[in-house]
Amino acid sequence: MTQEKDPNLVKWGVKYSISAAIAGILCCVAPAVLFMFGLMGGVYAISFADFFYKDDGSSGVGAWILKILALCIGIYGVYSFRKKQNQCSIDPKRKKKNLILLITMILVLGVGLFLSLEKWSAWYFDEYIVPAQQQELKIKH
Repeated sequence: MTQEKDPNLVKWGVKYSISAAIAGILCCVAPAVLFMFGLMGGVYAISFADFFYKDDGSSGVGAWILKILALCIGIYGVYSFRKKQNQCSIDPKRKKKNLILLITMILVLGVGLFLSLEKWSAWYFDEYIVPAQQQELKIKH
């Protein structure tokens, strides 16, 4: 039986932190990107994002589902790394250190990217999408 090589900690952490962050903020990034490329108008972009939020602007059920999905992606990343790492014959202390580093990396990068994308999408909505929505509504009336 051949031994598998050690999983790359950095690649694993970056892959799962980016995946989790994008999944968690998909409600805002998707309409912003689609609007940016001209694939949807301001009214539709706002209504798409509104589906995930309550009237007062706080997270609604849809946003919480995406955040829970993001958490599940991060947990799965740690679980699958641990499983893959256990197939390799490396020192148990090193395995534990790698796991702690991975959890920290996924948390820091994932949350950092999530918050950055949240800030960017809020700015983009205020700067471009809301004015386009108001212009589109003015034309219709």
